[in-house]
Amino acid sequence: MSTLAAIVIGLVALLHIWFLVLEMFLWDKPAGLKAFGQTLEKARASKVLAANQGLYNGFLAAGLLWGLSLGAAGTHIQVFFLLCVLIAGLYGAATASRKILFVQALPAALGLLLLALA
Repeated sequence: MSTLAAIVIGLVALLHIWFLVLEMFLWDKPAGLKAFGQTLEKARASKVLAANQGLYNGFLAAGLLWGLSLGAAGTHIQVFFLLCVLIAGLYGAATASRKILFVQALPAALGLLLLALA
C-alpha cells in the first residue's frame, strides 16, 4: 500500500469520525444545524435517527482504521469499507444532497483508486 493511499484512507476515516460527532452529539447544536441546513425543530424531531446514523459512520471509520492498522494484510478490509462509504455516498447524493457526492463518495473513490494503483 502506498503512503498516499494510507493518508487518503486515514482522512476518510477522520471524516467519518467527524460525521459521528456531528450526528450523535452536535445534531441540534449550531454546528450540526449549519452543517445539515436544518431548523432546530427538525433537528429535535430527528435527533434519535441522526444519532443512529452517526453510530454507523463510526463503524465505517473503525473499519477503515482497522484495515490501516494491519498494513498490507488489511487491504481487503480497507477495500470493503471504502466500498461501503462509496455506496453510502452515492445513495446519499441521489436521495439527500448532491454535496454528499463530493464530501463522502469522491474521497472513498480516490482511496480505492490509490489502493488499486499501489
